[in-house]
Amino acid sequence: MRDTRPGLHADVVVAGAGIVGLSAARALAGAGARVVVVERGRPGSEASAAAAGWLAVQAEADEGSPLLDVALRGRARHLALAAELATETGLSVALARHGTLELAFTDEEERALERRLLWQRASGLPAESWGPDELRRAEPSVSAGARRALFFPEDGSVDNVLLTRALAASAAARGAALLSDRAVTGLVVENGRVAGVKTGSETLSAPVVIEAMGAWSAALAGDPQPPPVEPVRGQILAFDAPPGTLRRVVCTARGYVVPRRSGRLLAGSTLERAGFVKEVTAEGLGAIRRIAAEIAPLLADAPAADSWAGLRPGTPDGLPIVGPGALPGLFHATGLYRNGILLGPLIGEAVARLARGLGPEIDLAAFSPARFDRRG
Repeated sequence: MRDTRPGLHADVVVAGAGIVGLSAARALAGAGARVVVVERGRPGSEASAAAAGWLAVQAEADEGSPLLDVALRGRARHLALAAELATETGLSVALARHGTLELAFTDEEERALERRLLWQRASGLPAESWGPDELRRAEPSVSAGARRALFFPEDGSVDNVLLTRALAASAAARGAALLSDRAVTGLVVENGRVAGVKTGSETLSAPVVIEAMGAWSAALAGDPQPPPVEPVRGQILAFDAPPGTLRRVVCTARGYVVPRRSGRLLAGSTLERAGFVKEVTAEGLGAIRRIAAEIAPLLADAPAADSWAGLRPGTPDGLPIVGPGALPGLFHATGLYRNGILLGPLIGEAVARLARGLGPEIDLAAFSPARFDRRG
């Protein structure tokens, strides 16, 4: 990257160094572009670090949702990406492919599982129905009250903290510049198009800006039509459980427990519209402990090893916002809500292609920012 004072010049500025922004920067730098990534804190320190890393495709899929196809592609991308990052950086992202179990405790929940099983099998997706005996042979710590489970063998998890570190290392190795502790405060607009961004008193010049600011996307000054993104707080409770307590991700309609290779179990999560207040609460942690205890009763009295909160970028319709913005040269990649880890790499790479004037290779029509155009 050239330094031609008084500002820095690049081909693309990426605002936000979460998984989406880092994936975009990595792809752009790999294609030869001069890329500067600007992050308000440390790379990956916001929602990308706060998640549990569950790659929930089939366990949370809704029949007919436009998210399903891109989620399946996102899951497949994680498999290839983990190998690429290990080769490039020597870092493991702890991708786990032990599958996900979704439990039913009531008649209504059993009926919901049966409906999910039928439409997913009709769609050619792998899913199995397990009775109580089969369930407890596979996961002895699961509650005896669970009456049935669906097993999704291709869903899994990744260590999202390790993933952000590997993406940052790869992007930097490919030539991207990562600027930490610098909040992007606004766009620079010249002759009706994007010309860069402002970070405090500094200006970074670029003809293309990718906005990947997550929960802060709506606060970018100078955007004539900011995306309607709001923060949705999620809290996580971590346990250091005995080895082998759970091998797979186990979920219910109320929450989940995700095992990590270290033996730690991450339980979550809450959905709270609390503004930009990123803190845990006694009420939230109590609700998560009840979720964890319902899944694995031994967690009812297990000491908490850690807890934290993050801010997801929510949208009015629950779908991502990906595509050209209201100004030439501006692209949005935000609003991934509860699917940031699963979809982040795929969406980042798709918006990188858009920024280069190429097709995204996935269907982004349902996620277009234009669907919220107030002029429409």
